[in-house]
Amino acid sequence: MFKHIGRKILAVVGIAAIIGLAGLWSFYNYQQEQTALRQNERTMAKLTESVIRGLEAVMLAGHAEVVQSYADRLKTISEIQDFRILRIDGNEAFRDNATIRKVNERRGKEEFPLREEQQVIRVMEPSHPRFAAAVTSGAKAGAPVIHYEAGPDGHTLLTFLDPIRNGGKCAKCHGKDHPVRGILKLTTSLAPVEREIQATRYQSLIFLLGAVAGITLLTYFLIRRTVVAPILRITQAMANVASGDLSQQVPEVGRDELFEMAKSFNLMAGKLLATYTGLHYEQDKLTTIIQSTREGIVVTDKSGKIVLINPAAQQLLQKPVDLVVREGFLSLFDDPDNMRKWLDDRHSTIPETIVYKERTLNVYASTILAPDGHISGSAALIRDITEEKRLEEELRKLSTTDGLTGLYNRRHLDQTLEKELSRAQRYKENLSIIMIDVDHFKRFNDLYGHEKGDRVLEAVAQAAQHCLRKTDIACRYGGEEFLLILPSTDQEGAAVVAERIREGIEAMIVEEVKVTVSLGVAAFPESAAPTPEALVGAADKALYDAKRGGRNQVRQAPPATISPPPDKPQE
Repeated sequence: MFKHIGRKILAVVGIAAIIGLAGLWSFYNYQQEQTALRQNERTMAKLTESVIRGLEAVMLAGHAEVVQSYADRLKTISEIQDFRILRIDGNEAFRDNATIRKVNERRGKEEFPLREEQQVIRVMEPSHPRFAAAVTSGAKAGAPVIHYEAGPDGHTLLTFLDPIRNGGKCAKCHGKDHPVRGILKLTTSLAPVEREIQATRYQSLIFLLGAVAGITLLTYFLIRRTVVAPILRITQAMANVASGDLSQQVPEVGRDELFEMAKSFNLMAGKLLATYTGLHYEQDKLTTIIQSTREGIVVTDKSGKIVLINPAAQQLLQKPVDLVVREGFLSLFDDPDNMRKWLDDRHSTIPETIVYKERTLNVYASTILAPDGHISGSAALIRDITEEKRLEEELRKLSTTDGLTGLYNRRHLDQTLEKELSRAQRYKENLSIIMIDVDHFKRFNDLYGHEKGDRVLEAVAQAAQHCLRKTDIACRYGGEEFLLILPSTDQEGAAVVAERIREGIEAMIVEEVKVTVSLGVAAFPESAAPTPEALVGAADKALYDAKRGGRNQVRQAPPATISPPPDKPQE
């Protein structure tokens, strides 16, 4: 019923009006009732005063016998419930001979005859508070004592206790012993007055209901026109804004609070429209970037639920979207422990490199923190670097290998030999090298051409590498020379390998041509070479000895022989 503000305002105003008018109605009726009662009291006061004056006149005329008849006649009036004349002892007067005897005694003669029938009727006790108050009030020339009480028929009874003062001519008969001669007790019913009051209440209630109805209708009309209608316009505009229509504007009428509300709404709607337009534009750009980028993007909300997966991520993960969402963020790469570790390391700025489903991926996973420090989500940026790694490996290979033979080049040889010799010296291990030179290669080139010479070098390189272990390193030293590094191998063992290589090459036929090689072997610590250059020099000298000894043979460097190699014989 009170879902609408108009009805609420109307209810509040109606309740306030009813309370106000009800209060006014109650006050008015109370005043009317009090006025009627005061008026009735004044009337009763005049009546009792008139009765007292009449009694005095009768008594002074010497007709006391008619007073009781006068009192009895007054009781017959419909509004009068009781009328009695009391002596100050609380007994009803004119019913016995007590007063007559006192008067005759004071007059000294039987001036007033005694009653043949007398009654002693106790009406009120002298100690009764109201009776005593009336006697005291009479002694001080005060007002009568008034008392209200409920009658047997439910109507209110009004009782007057009006003192009859003693004085003047009355004192001749009654003396001056007491200032009060008696109490006039008059009880009347307020039924007529109460009926008039009830009628007044009913009429005022009808007027009140009419006034409430009129005020309610007028208030409803005014509220509907001046308050509810503008609020409904603003409310409808707000609902339209909430549904996505940010172009809403409402009329700005008047200069009151509703005007300020409408003005604020229009300003807010305008700013929202501008902000939404800008955000929509930026969202379009961001969506385009996210959807078209080659990097995979996966984002979660603060509860860990995946809310964004771009096409690149689907392709890199090779999983459908529903499966990714169902498995959760930690299982993107089927390794929750690692993913949890990456997320916990919030200071890392280096992406992790993993191999996933035959792809090399760079993964940057992080927890997203709000400005106040609480977690607002997580994100993973996935980049496929498989091709980059392949190119990097190819570049590395190109930078360290010989393009013709596929063996390591001179640059890699120098770095590796220095490292291996240093390790052998540190840990007192063996290290051997074998230097190979193709016999009469220059003459071979001149006779058959460089193209066939290149194929000979390729064949020699393959034959040499075929006889090596995985831990051995084969390098092209330069031209037709090759150098083999054999870690953890002594000189005798290297000589055995060298002989095996020589025999394998001698058994080859390359382009219908037989090829032979000469080999020199040197080793640490046999040669006591302190540097790579010295070790190579020892092997080169042994190679020179092999060539000088007739070629196609293996020679070992003598122990502790470190000297510059002699000039090589001409090919």
